[in-house]
Amino acid sequence: MNDSLTTSAEVPVLEKNILLVEDEAVFAKAVKKHLERAGYNINLAADLETARAAFKDNAPDLVLLDMRLPDGSGLDLLSEIRALNPSIAVLVMSAYGELEDAVSAMKLGASDYLKKPIDLDELLLNVEKVFDKNELTQKLTYSAKREQHATETVAFLGECKKVKDVRGQVERISKLAQSGSVIPPTVLILGETGTGKDVIARLLHARSSRYQKPFVHVDCASLPKELIESELFGHEKGAFTNAHVARTGLIEAAEDGVLFLDEIGELPLDLQSKLLAVLERRTLRRVGTTQERPVAAWIIAATNRDIESLAEQGEFRSDLYYRLNVISLAMPALQERGDDILLLANHFAEQTSRRYGLKFNCFTDEASEALMDYHWPGNIREMKHLIERAVLLNGGGTVDDDILGLDKKYISECHEHEINEDLTLGEAELHLIKQALERTNRNVSKAARELGITRMALRYRIKKYDL
Repeated sequence: MNDSLTTSAEVPVLEKNILLVEDEAVFAKAVKKHLERAGYNINLAADLETARAAFKDNAPDLVLLDMRLPDGSGLDLLSEIRALNPSIAVLVMSAYGELEDAVSAMKLGASDYLKKPIDLDELLLNVEKVFDKNELTQKLTYSAKREQHATETVAFLGECKKVKDVRGQVERISKLAQSGSVIPPTVLILGETGTGKDVIARLLHARSSRYQKPFVHVDCASLPKELIESELFGHEKGAFTNAHVARTGLIEAAEDGVLFLDEIGELPLDLQSKLLAVLERRTLRRVGTTQERPVAAWIIAATNRDIESLAEQGEFRSDLYYRLNVISLAMPALQERGDDILLLANHFAEQTSRRYGLKFNCFTDEASEALMDYHWPGNIREMKHLIERAVLLNGGGTVDDDILGLDKKYISECHEHEINEDLTLGEAELHLIKQALERTNRNVSKAARELGITRMALRYRIKKYDL
């Protein structure tokens, strides 16, 4: 074997560089011309020695490698490439009767092999598939690092009993997810918008054995209705108009990591049966094929809707609800968390001050009282943005209630709990139930949680008082 490969310093490039190692001159020129039309930079090498020199001058993004060359086997070059830089993709080209070499190349880490004679359009398609796959891998690697950083810097802060209960549940669920060989049970996170459901999903991922695997966050409410099936399940080439290449769906992209289905209550009914099949059989079918593909992801779902009621009304599949609701975790609304409101407000104020180089002292007594009296319809997400705005507008220092800009209609609602002492027990109960239903837009589950009773008990009283 000739001298081993060495690469020059890495330099950023805007276009993809391909090294074509092929001794058939006519075929090599045809490939070069076809791929250059598609926007790729092509460097030709007719033997191993030339290929090594070309590799040294400019390390390619992809190598198209013939197996039989004048001065040796393409397997030798493949071994050197793999030892030097395992991330460089290699597409092997083999003639009829060289299947054994192709198999050996795949064992050495080749991305794929093509059997000669090769159609130029098919070759271009395979080149694009390799780059698409590498791009997806890079995105997932970046996503995993970003999510790991997020879980290291963001915690579910709070000291009230409900928050401690949630943290206790997270710890118990995390212990169930410690075995890498067993897929953990599905988790359903319930709670109003802005209560931190996504934070809990990331914490579960970070504390499981899958913490170094992908975390794929799917917002079911934001996916375009006409593309949602393809986005989730992927599709094959030609499955529909403009499906020029096969595409991996988000469920497959999660691999053996975590798939977080946020706002699962917004998933269209016709796709709920397909998701149920994935959960039941742990396989999926891409759009346009009958081939089953394994699904190893841990599935965590979240919703701000009462999907139990939706299931009873036929707006959500009851069998999917039961399959998702293996373990449920209820997030408390911010207004239920007492002194945590001031704890979080100070946390966000100090965070904003550090980010923008401002000096934050404290909230005035009037501001603190206003924060405690506010209803917080947008929960923690609303508070974070509101506090950040107040600190920036105030320029740091001491924040007064005037700068908070709280909507007074939500402050007044918080005082409606005062009940006339002349009311009977039944009248007081009716008054409290009416308030709870009004605050929650008649969401029975949320109202029951606020009142500290079961949903069935609240429904009994709704019927009793003809509400």
